[in-house]
Amino acid sequence: MKDRGSTLDGVRRRNLATVVERVHRSGALSRAAITAATGLNRSTVAALVAELEQLDILVEGDPLATARVGRPSPLVSASRVPVVIAVNPEVDAITVGIVGLGARVDTFVRREVDRVVTPEEAVEIIGDVVDGLAGALAGRRVAGVGLAIPGIVRASDDVVRWAPHLGWRDAPVAALVAERLGVPCRAANDATLGARAEHLFGSGRGIADLVYLNGGASGIGGGVVVGGAIVGGRDGYAGEYGQTRPGADASDRLTDGGVLEDEVNRDRLLAVLGLSPHTDEVALEAALLASRERAVLDEVARQQRILGATIANAVNVLNPSVIVLGGFLASLLAADRSGLEAAAARSSLDSAWAGTRLVPAALGSARLLIGAAELAFAPLIADPGGWARRRG
Repeated sequence: MKDRGSTLDGVRRRNLATVVERVHRSGALSRAAITAATGLNRSTVAALVAELEQLDILVEGDPLATARVGRPSPLVSASRVPVVIAVNPEVDAITVGIVGLGARVDTFVRREVDRVVTPEEAVEIIGDVVDGLAGALAGRRVAGVGLAIPGIVRASDDVVRWAPHLGWRDAPVAALVAERLGVPCRAANDATLGARAEHLFGSGRGIADLVYLNGGASGIGGGVVVGGAIVGGRDGYAGEYGQTRPGADASDRLTDGGVLEDEVNRDRLLAVLGLSPHTDEVALEAALLASRERAVLDEVARQQRILGATIANAVNVLNPSVIVLGGFLASLLAADRSGLEAAAARSSLDSAWAGTRLVPAALGSARLLIGAAELAFAPLIADPGGWARRRG
């Protein structure tokens, strides 16, 4: 027979987690809204919010003015105390951000590199950047570190099995970062984390079935949400769209036997635009939209035809409501929406394509940092009281 005290502790822990998760996912809410959303009674919610405020996880502020009769309900929001360090290492730069609850990116630093760095060099750069953020971290508590890796990451131990563009194999980067910074660290594939971020906070919010495709300096990755849950696969490797072999006419192929990311490629767009490899997403998209050069238009159309076939495969197999495109793939959509939609429709089953929408990622360049932050915030959200007790 279960001990009543332990049972009550378990219920309380779950209730605390429910309240934190609700505010984290939805943003500031009135206490009355939390009561309605959770099904808990008002006195229970009031006690939980008070406890979470003491733990520096939530804060209660002045109520919003409403036309309702009666005493207005206090507004509950995430505290600024808990933060995570979110990191996205790429071939051209390592980006480090401070992210708070509620997908709030407080600040970030993009440290450019002039060559592909080793795992050990990446860890030192991350440590150096974090050391430089000491002022921004004053008065905060770091819950952990989340790494968005452009490669295959084993879910069981966060080891980077293969990051082809970085040249990393079987690299325990998460363990090395944890040792360097003295806080827990988790790692996962960058596109899977981008899919999670867009599903929870961006263009896929409230959508149960979607496919996310991300294009960056290290190629193309993807993530799949089915029935509201991220599809990870046996070891967490699901979603590697960049390594698929696209259906393409011989005249469209520029590589012999290449995979999707060899053909639909950021570097090819930068080259035809005459831009530096260090050009960021915003500048690349602006250049694509401004250009009327025939070579640029032809390259955009070529990449759209190949990307369209890949999108069609996802539509035919998974029947998603939305295809979310991030990075330079969103720029290909912005450059000629009708062209990409037509390319996808040509290879899709009519019934499957009907109602499917192509949308750009809503979180911009912050999406991978926000996704990485979800990894590090998971223990806090699951057990707020336990996290607070571990305060060092």
